[in-house]
Amino acid sequence: MLATLPGLIRLPLVMLLLSLNVIVHVLVLFAFTLVKVIVPIRAVRRACSRVLVGIAESWIGINNVLFDVFTRTRWVIEGLDGLRRDGNYLVLCNHQSWVDIPVLQKIFNRRIPFLRFFLKSQLIWVPLLGPAWWALDFPFMKRYSRETLAKHPELQGKDREATRRACEKFRHMPVSVMNFAEGTRFTQEKHAAQSSPYRHLLRPKAGGLAFVLDAMGDALHAIVDVTIVYPNGPGTMIDLIAGRVCDIRVHVRELPIDASTRGNYEDDAAFRERFQAWVNALWCDKDARIDKLSDAVDSSHSFS
Repeated sequence: MLATLPGLIRLPLVMLLLSLNVIVHVLVLFAFTLVKVIVPIRAVRRACSRVLVGIAESWIGINNVLFDVFTRTRWVIEGLDGLRRDGNYLVLCNHQSWVDIPVLQKIFNRRIPFLRFFLKSQLIWVPLLGPAWWALDFPFMKRYSRETLAKHPELQGKDREATRRACEKFRHMPVSVMNFAEGTRFTQEKHAAQSSPYRHLLRPKAGGLAFVLDAMGDALHAIVDVTIVYPNGPGTMIDLIAGRVCDIRVHVRELPIDASTRGNYEDDAAFRERFQAWVNALWCDKDARIDKLSDAVDSSHSFS
């Protein structure tokens, strides 16, 4: 019934409720973060970390309820069976819009360990959300352009060091590490500029993916390969909130991690070639799957 309210009423109401949800959960999050920071007892800090994750999952859960109640988006999901809350996963996904993030949070919340994304360092300054991401151990990465590295060679490898530090922390907690291998959101302009060999995807950045797999080592149990399709276009976060994203289709599959996916990407040319071939094959499969999901009849089960 609420999904049928006039847009002029529904959109401000949803925005208000989402904002209140952020404020309430972030304030509680900050309270436990303060305890975690000032109490130098490892058991207390670990307990606080578990509480922080519970708060974040509650935050996401209420967002999901609001989207369900106020929108008529149809969800079709395949492949969630068999995933574990106590598994450690590397989650790979194509990237089209900021809508991808609430989609991933909706389908995986409380199904696998809490999703953590590698974020640009500038995002720590986002009011409320930036400090909340920091409190939840999201890794912040500072990326340098080729021009900056040419002028300041001492910065070479700093992003990889930050990745390794984050992965070392993740080795000691249940975690799902999220990676958008394309590195940026898909647009036709970027697709053309790259001369991408894929119809629906940008070229994947194999080096960053290889580094995470190597840094996490045997702490990761599996790869969760996710393909998201918006048959009517991805839209924006406002479109999602306003109920203009009518149809979302997601395919999930679990892939094993074996010794062939770990190695020294930078210094081992043979491994680098093998790994690039593996990632390219994965991306070819994903490209074909996007075609199938776009054309699929509604025979898959709906998600709730």
